[in-house]
Amino acid sequence: MSWIELVDPDAADGELAEAFAAGEAAYGKVLEAWKAVAHVDGAFPSYLPYLRAAVGPGQVDARIKDLAAVRVGMLNGCRYTVSHRVTSARKAGVPEQEILGLADPEAAGYEDRLAVALAFAEELTLAPPTVPPAESPQAVSAPTLARMKGAFSDPEIAELALSISLWNALSRFHRVLALELDMPEPPAELDPVAR
Repeated sequence: MSWIELVDPDAADGELAEAFAAGEAAYGKVLEAWKAVAHVDGAFPSYLPYLRAAVGPGQVDARIKDLAAVRVGMLNGCRYTVSHRVTSARKAGVPEQEILGLADPEAAGYEDRLAVALAFAEELTLAPPTVPPAESPQAVSAPTLARMKGAFSDPEIAELALSISLWNALSRFHRVLALELDMPEPPAELDPVAR
């Protein structure tokens, strides 16, 4: 059960009702996260278009973005995010072996672009709260930043940084609100509760 009472889509009207209807038409159901976002005046109608722009198709291969998002959800201990992002990766045709490899990315044998994107995601998730700016102004280590510059163009780096940062925010939002799963349970190897 969610920590807070969620907005009832059937009680919504106006722009909020239209946003729920558009989301349900696109995804086949109303998601728990949407019902939480809907509490914030004016946020939900712009939420889905922004989410699609930030994490949807772009210059970076969707497979890399999906796997990085799963990893961010795992690192933040959020079953809801992991469940959603694994479901997205599977729908996009990401091989199951690559998804399950996220349990130990260094041992998974990923190609360089994916390996460095996952290292970038991990540092961008774990370092900001613990690494002082005087020690590392960007929170990501110089070697990882150099590897990113060698593997991705500047627009791709911006896209990845935005996607990873957004999943950090959302996975923390999902986790603190204890949202119930509305997608299949994550694989045990990746499930923050089972690990």
